[in-house]
Amino acid sequence: MSPSDDRLSLSKYSFGVGDRFAHQAKAQLTACIMAAERGLEIVPVWNKSNREHTIVGSKPQSVPTAAIAAVKELGWTKPWHVDADHINVSNVDGFLASSDFFTLDVADYIGKPAKAEDVDAFIAKHPELLKKIQLTGIEKPIEISAEMLKTIANKYLFAAQEAGRIYRHIVAAKGPKIITEVSMDETDTPQVPAELLVILAALADEGVPAQTIAPKFTGRFNKGVDYVGDPAQFEVEFRSDVAVIAHAVKAYGLPEELKLSIHSGSDKFSIYPAINRALRDFGAGVHVKTAGTTWLEECIGLAEHGGNGLEIAKEIYAEAYAHREELCVPYLTVIDIDPAKLPDPAVVNGWTSTQYVNALRHDQTCREYNRSFRQLIHVGYKVAAKLGDRYLNMLVECEKSISRNVTGNLFDRHIVPIFFAEGASAAGK
Repeated sequence: MSPSDDRLSLSKYSFGVGDRFAHQAKAQLTACIMAAERGLEIVPVWNKSNREHTIVGSKPQSVPTAAIAAVKELGWTKPWHVDADHINVSNVDGFLASSDFFTLDVADYIGKPAKAEDVDAFIAKHPELLKKIQLTGIEKPIEISAEMLKTIANKYLFAAQEAGRIYRHIVAAKGPKIITEVSMDETDTPQVPAELLVILAALADEGVPAQTIAPKFTGRFNKGVDYVGDPAQFEVEFRSDVAVIAHAVKAYGLPEELKLSIHSGSDKFSIYPAINRALRDFGAGVHVKTAGTTWLEECIGLAEHGGNGLEIAKEIYAEAYAHREELCVPYLTVIDIDPAKLPDPAVVNGWTSTQYVNALRHDQTCREYNRSFRQLIHVGYKVAAKLGDRYLNMLVECEKSISRNVTGNLFDRHIVPIFFAEGASAAGK
């Protein structure tokens, strides 16, 4: 494929900064400004999925409205984007006017077989995939047998074709001046580097100029809590995937800025050092989505404020606890809550600000930190949405403590350990 000159270009480093209630854009942007003051451009990408809009009752236009206000107030002159997160053909139309970044979620199409003639045609078109492929910076070459290639194509070709259908639908309505991400991470099994290479070849055939791609890695990427798995194994996979992308860009004419996207990137502290090393060693870019972290920092800020802020934070937990099964259903693949570790709301109602904050804040050195409590609050934003103006007004009342937590979390606990070497061993503290 030959990328269009009209396509938007995505900066080397970008952060997906979701905001459930569209109140923290300024606090989020402040973290990017702090990075810029240290000489590093990190582009904010405000992302919000159709699911989140539906739960909160917001409209896609609310995202750029909040971003524009923050950009204007803080004088941000660098790029920024709005991501229609996890969209498909059935819901993308509502995002066309408000977004310039589109995350094409095709995970549900993995494993659905493409037409046999399409698989045969793909294999015939790509004999280079059957040769030993030596990747720069990776000792072990990729070797794909004919049988393995057919298995991979049967598993992923239809998903790549679906990405092509969604992409062409967007371009037909909006034109090519967009940024495209392909998401395949919310599935059961991780993609090995050989599979990623085949996927990228298929996306190129479909004319999808992917600028970021979100594969599934080994281990659990649960919402709002640390990585569950072997960080050393993640590092091997991450580095191999970075090398695969560099190879695919040259082999298939994909956009030069194509980079990995880490979904559910919020608070994956134990793998940030590995990401940091890979970015430095390969000179690669990365896109990290931290959407749910902001909502959690809002709750921390409310509790830290005390008074009415603490009371509404306790109310959110009590309601989330009462409706925990319903709230968890949409997120079952990305949460791991131990019901026995959830405190009774009657106990939480007696907590001080410090006790609530310590249980919720992701500080693994704190004995009171409770990862099950944190994950339930993470999926409980529907409770806050039902509170309507009462909740939104409290965000204004507690703005100082909330914004301090939002900015500090993004900069100190995410940006520094990922992008600045001196912070690579300090995450999670």
